[in-house]
Amino acid sequence: MPELSSPDLGPDRLHESVLAWYDDHARDLPWRRPGTTAWAVLVSEVMLQQTPVERVLPVFAAWLDRWPEPAALAADAPGEAVRMWGRLGYPRRALRLHAAATGCVQEHGGRVPDDVTALRALPGVGEYTAAAVASFAFAQRHVVLDTNVRRVHARVVGGVAFEPPGGTTAAERRAAAKLLPERPEAAARWAVAVMELGALVCTARTPDCARCPLSRECRWHRAGRPAWTGPPRRGQRYDGTDRQARGRLLAVLRDAVGAVPGATLDAVWPDAVQRARALDGLVTDGLVEPLPENEYRLPGS
Repeated sequence: MPELSSPDLGPDRLHESVLAWYDDHARDLPWRRPGTTAWAVLVSEVMLQQTPVERVLPVFAAWLDRWPEPAALAADAPGEAVRMWGRLGYPRRALRLHAAATGCVQEHGGRVPDDVTALRALPGVGEYTAAAVASFAFAQRHVVLDTNVRRVHARVVGGVAFEPPGGTTAAERRAAAKLLPERPEAAARWAVAVMELGALVCTARTPDCARCPLSRECRWHRAGRPAWTGPPRRGQRYDGTDRQARGRLLAVLRDAVGAVPGATLDAVWPDAVQRARALDGLVTDGLVEPLPENEYRLPGS
């Protein structure tokens, strides 16, 4: 990614434009409101991974109503976290949240730690989530790079279209660090503001450059919005996949009061080989617990 060498790409100008835009256009989301706990921020960050805000909002509210602090979730069975997760998708995230809550209780007196290294040490908390919680819950200065932020940086500073190449690169981290305001509070606000800009304006498929506060500074826009020239991004098929089979099986177990007979699961998915493979995967991932007499249940239920 190019350096910030020209006057029109100076960090101060970018900060002023983006933060002013954020003040006027930020969505009123519950995890951003004053007084939000670090636990609520952690829950929101895990739920928002690969999931739209609209789908997260009702589950987030129900989750915090039932488990307003880590100790409440840690005291419940992990299967209840899977049940409450509902249809958000990627249900292993529910188990990760349960494991993180248990870690908060065992290692931090029931509190979400405010140190990014301690956050990284919690089960299921990776680099992005630790930096996001430290920034948004504790107003610290960290590089927070989700797909939205990476896309804004690639276009504005790099002058290129963006297709996620996989994990965040060292070059992206270095470039993002150079854009961070020095004051921790400003850096934390900058992190969420750029994320919001990517989510609402500098979107993947239909960027609205006319409404973007950085259109004059954006190298990609000034170059005529050149198309992505790298390898094409493959769409993810869902119908008929093992993932769909897993979802169907898990939905039956989630809706059941107790254990579910194997025969009931047999009726959920017609392909016996694929069904067995999906069920084995759920057991391996800790999302389903096999019982004697060919019965299954959510873990610890």
